[in-house]
Amino acid sequence: MHVRFKYALVLIAFQSILIIVFGEIRLPAVIGNNMVLQQRTAVSLWGWGGPGERITVSNSWSKSIDTTISTSDGRWKVNIQTPVAGGPYTITFKGQNSITLENVLIGEVWVCSGQSNMEWSALNNNKQALEEAPNATNNQIRFFHIPRTTSEYPQDDCRASWKVCNPEDMKKFSSIGYFFGKKLNKELKVPVGLINTSWGGTPAEVWTPKDVIDDDKLLLEAANKIPENPWGPVTAGKAYNAMVYPITNYSIAGAIWYQGETNTLTAYMYTRLLSSMIQSWRQAWAIDFPFYYVQIAPYGYGTEYAGPLLREAQTKVKLSKTNMVVISDLVDNVNDIHPQNKADVATRLANMALAQTYSLKSGPYKYPTYKNMTVDGDKIRIEFENVESGLMTKNGEPAEFTIAGDDKVFYKATAKIEGNAVVVMAKEVKKPVAVRFGFKNKSIPNLFSKEGLPVNLFRTDDWDSGTISEK
Repeated sequence: MHVRFKYALVLIAFQSILIIVFGEIRLPAVIGNNMVLQQRTAVSLWGWGGPGERITVSNSWSKSIDTTISTSDGRWKVNIQTPVAGGPYTITFKGQNSITLENVLIGEVWVCSGQSNMEWSALNNNKQALEEAPNATNNQIRFFHIPRTTSEYPQDDCRASWKVCNPEDMKKFSSIGYFFGKKLNKELKVPVGLINTSWGGTPAEVWTPKDVIDDDKLLLEAANKIPENPWGPVTAGKAYNAMVYPITNYSIAGAIWYQGETNTLTAYMYTRLLSSMIQSWRQAWAIDFPFYYVQIAPYGYGTEYAGPLLREAQTKVKLSKTNMVVISDLVDNVNDIHPQNKADVATRLANMALAQTYSLKSGPYKYPTYKNMTVDGDKIRIEFENVESGLMTKNGEPAEFTIAGDDKVFYKATAKIEGNAVVVMAKEVKKPVAVRFGFKNKSIPNLFSKEGLPVNLFRTDDWDSGTISEK
């Protein structure tokens, strides 16, 4: 047989194989059995098939059939309208082959992301999760846990699958994510889908698209100061590409975030960094979804003021539909960077989401924050926001206040609650000009709103840490 003719036969056979293989429609991991789709919205369903392949999508909650034609590179996407929460339903995709997804629920979908305190689970010996696990069987909660993965470039897919909440899979899932989802499910009485994409030890840069960092001189300079660590990547975009980008077509209700410990060395840039990250995610999803995050807990960082400066930076993030929960009182050991109490952290996140996203008051969610100060002789009067019912303390007079004059020497202050304000003074400071509250690495203040939420740390000065002293 002529060599050229043999080659032509082989080529034809190979092309036939390609047509068979690439003619098979395929779905990304996040679109699968047991998934939760966001209710009452036009959700995207997408995948791959043969070039120019006609694909139909039907579902069991309506009579509508959606049709699309895949592009020259085999990609396709349809948008279908979801009803109010409910299920289970089926969804069928037909091309050259047919795929039917089973046990699909319609409800509320939330992304849970960050570093280790979001990632922490029963497998990390979280006591609350271990105690909860035997009772964690709930068909109305579904998990999608994206494994730790990095990539130089944005990826179309990830390796994960939707799981119906059960004791074994709950043990592997984010404790905060689970308790957050459990409360939402209880209060809203709808199915809840939770997507966990978190990685201990990672700075916020790795969760931010690389071009966002590279195109901002200040962010890039700070990113270059993050030292390598053995726990995970520190290069911008590495986790975003592999663990966030693959799900950005998937409709969500919002995101919760617990991260910041790894960014304490560059706290001065964290406000800008987190704001940029949130905006980049919203741009990728093409929606300004709610984003609620946890202020890092008191901990004995090796560098003085590392913790409070980062917590202050978190406080300064001012984007719409974005808010922060304070957890300075939920710490059992200031020498452990992973506080055990994850259930109450999740409850505070859920209370905020329920109030601000769903207009459902389930518990207190407004944290007292510094408003202004007035100097009155040798005293300073501090006014707060979000103290409609007043202030209270636990265990004695208000603690963790310091006060300084223009010499920038801070002294431990005595403080007294007067209505919705606190009056601060120290005998050593005759002409006070500045007050700080809870502004130390290990500070666990005892000042709360009467609703039981801790007053956020603050300082009235903007002095450089190297120019002050404490006595």
